[in-house]
Amino acid sequence: MTKTIGNTERDERGLLPYPVIIAATKGDPQAMQIVVQHYESQIAYLSMRTFRDERGNTYYGIDEDIRDRLRSKLIRAVLSFKV
Repeated sequence: MTKTIGNTERDERGLLPYPVIIAATKGDPQAMQIVVQHYESQIAYLSMRTFRDERGNTYYGIDEDIRDRLRSKLIRAVLSFKV
């Protein structure tokens, strides 16, 4: 069974469609956006860290630098991926 999300179809296993992968490896910006959106929750999870404010309170949040680095690393990996 497939679910339609936007202009792409994703099956219930959560995999990206093959045509999207091919288009992303060729540098298509829309396909690359779909790939980045697909991995956005994992990128957010990996970029979580503990912060302390000036009063010494600790809280969890997303480190924007780490998130940007992970996104750019994903984009570079997709562009260098050989199908």
